[in-house]
Amino acid sequence: MKIVQTRFIASLTNNQLTAIVLAGGQSSRMGEDKALIPIQGIPMLQRVCSIAQACADTVYVVTPWPERYQHLLLPGCQFIPETPISPSSSSHGPLVGFSQGLAQVQTDWVLLLACDLPNLKVEVLQEWIARLDTVGDDAIAALAHHAKGWEPLCGFYRRRCLPQLLEFINQGGRSFQQWLKQHSVQVLPVLEPEMLFNCNTPEDLAGNE
Repeated sequence: MKIVQTRFIASLTNNQLTAIVLAGGQSSRMGEDKALIPIQGIPMLQRVCSIAQACADTVYVVTPWPERYQHLLLPGCQFIPETPISPSSSSHGPLVGFSQGLAQVQTDWVLLLACDLPNLKVEVLQEWIARLDTVGDDAIAALAHHAKGWEPLCGFYRRRCLPQLLEFINQGGRSFQQWLKQHSVQVLPVLEPEMLFNCNTPEDLAGNE
């Protein structure tokens, strides 16, 4: 794995970026659908989509259940139905969902977001976006990094990484961390670590209220 660190000065406009929001998790630890849980009165999926729209003109929501979330979506958001990659597999994880969304992307960069980020801040994302134009050509992504590894579900990927991603998936790979270890990735500065908090359990939810 190669980690690239450089200084950034350029910026990207909204029409050069697509956003993908993943809403395909089973929410087993939460006990109810996380995407529908309100944070400050707004369902989490709706909050994340609204922030994504402030960063990108095109926003895709990848989910096996588009009918479940149809009433939440803001104008301009589009569903991409997540489909099993084999008849025996009903759940395959976020990496496959991302690949199915990425196949529809037309822009050079894509912002990938999980639907369970209650502390997401548009200002931080826009500051990161302003850095993308000078990410090294060899880097397939620009992500935050912490002690446990990359933060894959709140960051940026180049559209051209799709062939490598599909090859990894076709070989049985399902882990973002394992896939990213094989490639060059740009480190994004994390000035507000709480923004990356994932709401996975009722205790997480109670602590975030």
